[in-house]
Amino acid sequence: MKVNVTAQYLNEQSKPHENQHVFAYTICIENNDEYAAKLVSRYWHITDANSQVQEVKGVGVVGEQPRLEPGESYTYTSGAVLETSTGTMEGHYVMLRDDGSRFETPIPTFALVQPSALH
Repeated sequence: MKVNVTAQYLNEQSKPHENQHVFAYTICIENNDEYAAKLVSRYWHITDANSQVQEVKGVGVVGEQPRLEPGESYTYTSGAVLETSTGTMEGHYVMLRDDGSRFETPIPTFALVQPSALH
């Protein structure tokens, strides 16, 4: 499986004066394997600029457990709220093949950055 991520800061939903910074991220998961697999769960490790960590575990993504045939892809958008204007996310998906074998697909670390936080 190959995972690509893009993230953006949601200025209209954020309240910096209340330490609430809202980010959206869009993920595309592509099955570049020779076997079909179903995404059964996710794990996120989210770190803000104050080194505060949130761990998120759950079934599927955005209420779905997509099954990907070889060559298929699945794209979804979700969000995260941080107390700081920058942070990072990383994690993995647990995938299940038709033969019952499970494996983890890593989600590469990506940055959550409010545009004005860059100099």
